[in-house]
This record gives sequence, structure tokens and C-alpha cells, in this order.
Amino acid sequence: MSRIPSMLAAFAVVIIPVPSAAQSADAQKGLGGPPIPGVCLLSREALFANAAVAKAATARLSELTRAAQAEIDQQRAPLESEAKALQDQPANEETKRRREALATRWAALQRQAAHNSREIDATRTKVMERVTTATEPVISQACTSRKCGLLLDRSATLGGNFTNDLTAEVAMGLDAKIQSISFERERLPERQP
Repeated sequence: MSRIPSMLAAFAVVIIPVPSAAQSADAQKGLGGPPIPGVCLLSREALFANAAVAKAATARLSELTRAAQAEIDQQRAPLESEAKALQDQPANEETKRRREALATRWAALQRQAAHNSREIDATRTKVMERVTTATEPVISQACTSRKCGLLLDRSATLGGNFTNDLTAEVAMGLDAKIQSISFERERLPERQP
């Protein structure tokens, strides 16, 4: 039986450091060129990896994922024991009936694992929407204060002068606005087999 498909992997966050002023100065020296007025950069990946609320959300999602996996593991252990016991049984009607019943319970457990996975995915999506909603006014404020006429995703740039990178400023603004977020696992209706 397979485990809940890569649930924890969906929540792993790669910590991408937010560039400091010294790193920005090094980028200017190495790549040269003047800053382009009105053009600003933002790394959403670095923002969501470094902002306190995103870290708190990731930790909570990990807890919920482990709990969902534990539900499946608890039900799987007796099924595995029963399957092992049935391996050495002679082929007869009773054994056939027990194997079919076991197969039915395995299928139900697989459906439950898939359902748990969908609930965790729905939770992650909802939480990311909440964090994004909290982030938007902070980004807007940073763009206004820096007079950004154009905001680009930093990961889409190959090089240049990163003086107008708003990532650290937005992360600090978001941290000042919200540190944590509370939520429970979304509950979805069961799908019929």
C-alpha cells in the first residue's frame, strides 16, 4: 500500500535567503549598471520562505500532514499483519473470502489516504491565499514608497542591478503586520467509490 502521496513534500519550503544591503551592493559591483528607476523586484519564494507568518503556516501544515499520515499508519498496521498471516494459508474458500475482504479494506484505506491528501492540499491552498491576501497591501505600500512603475519577479531576472529589490522590505513589513496564523485541516466531503 502506498503512503499518502508526497504530502509532506508539498509543504517543504526551501529557505531562500533574503538579500541584505551588502549582498545588493555586491550584486551591483559584480553586474554593473545603474538602477533602473521605477523598476522593482520581488522574490515571492524568498518572501514566503522567510516571513514569520509563512514559517508558522509551514510548521502548522507539517503538523497536520503528520497527523493525517498517522491516521493512515494506524489503520494500515493491522491490515499488513493480516496480509502477512494470509500469505501462508492454503488456497480454499475461507482463505479466498478473507483475502477478498482484506482487499476491500485495503482499497478503502487507499481512498482514505487520497482523501486525507486532498484535505491537506485544500488546507495548504486556503492558507496560502490568506498569507497572500495579507501580503498584498505590504507589497503595494513598498511599491508606492519606492515609486515602482513596474514590479518583476526576481527569479525571472538573469542579472542586473538589484538595488530596487523589495523582498527584504516586504518581509519586514509583513512580519510587523502578522507573525502567525491559526487554522485547522479543511474537511471535504467523502467521495463515493
